[in-house]
Amino acid sequence: MIHFEGNQAIPLPPAEVAAKLSDAGFLANCVPDAQVSEATADHSVGKIKPKLSFLTGSLTLDATVTARELGKSVTYKIDTKTIGASSTVETKLEFKDGENGGTLVHWTGDLVAVTGLLKMVPKGLLEGTAKKVIEDVWAAVAARLTAG
Repeated sequence: MIHFEGNQAIPLPPAEVAAKLSDAGFLANCVPDAQVSEATADHSVGKIKPKLSFLTGSLTLDATVTARELGKSVTYKIDTKTIGASSTVETKLEFKDGENGGTLVHWTGDLVAVTGLLKMVPKGLLEGTAKKVIEDVWAAVAARLTAG
């Protein structure tokens, strides 16, 4: 339905970055303002505030690792649900050698399903909101990784 793609440079060795970003629990705890209730390497669950004004309350975010190639890539299925709406995103992170011993993370994300109120939201608004969320999450991930 909607495809997102990009690269993120992280000034840490690929093995370290791959280990952290292949851990669903680590990623869940990087999401800004998330209230994480379950956090394991393969699965995480939490509540977040929706970024769309007409969705009130909180969203339940459920992330599951669906594939992992140690040190090379990880694939997630991310479901969000609230009263009257849900979405499913499939995302893949690939880890490559970056500059000065750092890591280049090539990421893709596909919004593959929306239900309820989200079906009525214009594609451009969904894309814009998703891009802002992606930027916020990458900033939080980078800050947490480099903080030690």
